Amino acid sequence: MTTPTLLVLDAEPLPRLGRLTGRARIEHADESTLAERLPHADVLLVWDFASRAVRTAWPGGGPRPRWVHTASAGVDHLMCPELAASDTVVTNARGVFDQPIAEYVAALVLTMAKDLPRTWELQRERTWRHRETQRVAGTRACVVGSGPIGRTIARTLKALDITTALVGRTPHTGIHGPDDLDRLIARADWVIAAAPLTEQTYGMFDARRFGVMQPGARFINIGRGGLVVEDALAEALAKRWIAGAALDVFEHEPLTPDSPLWEVPGLIVSPHMSGDTVGWRDELGSQFVELYERWEAGRPLLNVVDKKRGYVPGR
Repeated sequence: MTTPTLLVLDAEPLPRLGRLTGRARIEHADESTLAERLPHADVLLVWDFASRAVRTAWPGGGPRPRWVHTASAGVDHLMCPELAASDTVVTNARGVFDQPIAEYVAALVLTMAKDLPRTWELQRERTWRHRETQRVAGTRACVVGSGPIGRTIARTLKALDITTALVGRTPHTGIHGPDDLDRLIARADWVIAAAPLTEQTYGMFDARRFGVMQPGARFINIGRGGLVVEDALAEALAKRWIAGAALDVFEHEPLTPDSPLWEVPGLIVSPHMSGDTVGWRDELGSQFVELYERWEAGRPLLNVVDKKRGYVPGR
């Protein structure tokens, strides 16, 4: 039996794939060599999940891998019409980032409610200035995106006694549909974007949506950068349509030093790190190895993406 060829789109540090020694012929590619090596691969591991090289390389001629796995929750960076129309199975890293991101969102909620950035600034100025802060218990949140990350965020916020509504693509028990979104964000103190990036969700948080939110609301995006019209958010903050915001993801990453977003009043900027806790890369590598063992044994893969929708189906 021929040993399958596993092609890795590299990023540092490289994944630990020692368990696959002798079971896979492991080859490596970067953005410049991916196109020429794709036809010879049975499996593609997109370890460099920030790269859009797959979108560029996939439409070329020749055979294509039977399975593509991305070490990320989102798949918009690799999906192209040719891949979507192919028989190739696509899987993602569903499950790895749920709890870390939920903890990060809870930290941002508490940070903004308790005015911690200003406390740190005053400490650096050696200024003693007593203030009153906001109680989070009893406030309302709207989490947009009902996948595992969104559901874990909702559970975590409920533990803080925040009344939380969850909005998904279609309504289910305990999950609101898109038709309820404007009504829910109009009442929410916290609006959290955790949706996948699709044609339907691109730019969904625009000037109109920020105008719907109440003046005391805070907005948090840990989903995908393209969910937000960034200029509209900057304007909403500058005009005090909303009280504050935090972005962990951006339309274009990394955020350049001359980006005006660094200076937007009331905006917390973080470098796409909400799901990255100590040991996260090892967890991603272990998850892929376990999936490979299922694929090798002919068992059904987990975390299979609906390539038309752009995410793993669920509630």
